[in-house]
Amino acid sequence: MQLPQEIEAGLIQNKTNLLSLSPEDKMLVGSSGYTASDRSILFDAIIALSLGKNVLLKGPTGSGKTKLAETLSHLFSKPMHSINCSVDLDAEALLGYKTIVEKNGKNSIEFISGPVINAMKKGHLLYIDEINMAKPETLPVLNGVLDYRKMITNPFTGEVVKASAGFGVIAAINEGYVGTVPLNEALKNRFVVIDVPYIQGPHLKMVLSNQTMLKNEALLNQFVALSADLIVQVRNGQISEEAASVRALIDTCDLAVYLPPIRAIQRGIIEKLEDEREKAAIQNIAETLFE
Repeated sequence: MQLPQEIEAGLIQNKTNLLSLSPEDKMLVGSSGYTASDRSILFDAIIALSLGKNVLLKGPTGSGKTKLAETLSHLFSKPMHSINCSVDLDAEALLGYKTIVEKNGKNSIEFISGPVINAMKKGHLLYIDEINMAKPETLPVLNGVLDYRKMITNPFTGEVVKASAGFGVIAAINEGYVGTVPLNEALKNRFVVIDVPYIQGPHLKMVLSNQTMLKNEALLNQFVALSADLIVQVRNGQISEEAASVRALIDTCDLAVYLPPIRAIQRGIIEKLEDEREKAAIQNIAETLFE
């Protein structure tokens, strides 16, 4: 798919701005590498971000949502400030905190900006991972950031922060994952939603070939077949989503360069699970494919 000329021009312009970034900010620019089975996923995400929309990546764990966010950071040549949500997430983790610092022999209180404030002030990207892991009462502080105002009154300093040009928000959600809560509709309505399914078939083989040390064609094909079988089991409710994670499969392929395939699968996938029935099911699939 060919990007519209004006959006392509914007991406090119962003690349020239890389030179003016500090060394610390350059480290926050993501790397490319996301491979989609449906090219519209990346295309639509680029369009939405270019239009100033907030993008919500929705999909099973290990389907590549974080890698997609990093690829967008790379394509836009923008540093990406990340938040990993949990039930312990609070406003300080989002916005920043006050601390006592010593200057010229005197103590003073100074505010240390968090990822939200930093991304807004610098016109960078903000990535909120597993946003539905956060407690519902924590997220309303972001409402002004995520709507047309792109503004927030910092409750710790009273400062009104207006997002600089280029600021964008990407969030990721694992639906139905243990510990998650349904995303508030008012919050979800502030996003453009893009479904990120598991990568399969030739596209998965390309990812494994490019991102792992495994180069044996026969083994790569077997691991692609293993992934397909695991995804079927996930969809049938027989095993949990993390068992079909591309991230886990990449680890397993690396191990398979030096370990027998079945042992690599045990270390990279099976032993991460808690349920003995799930472990046995995956062991049976592995023994069938790699006997």
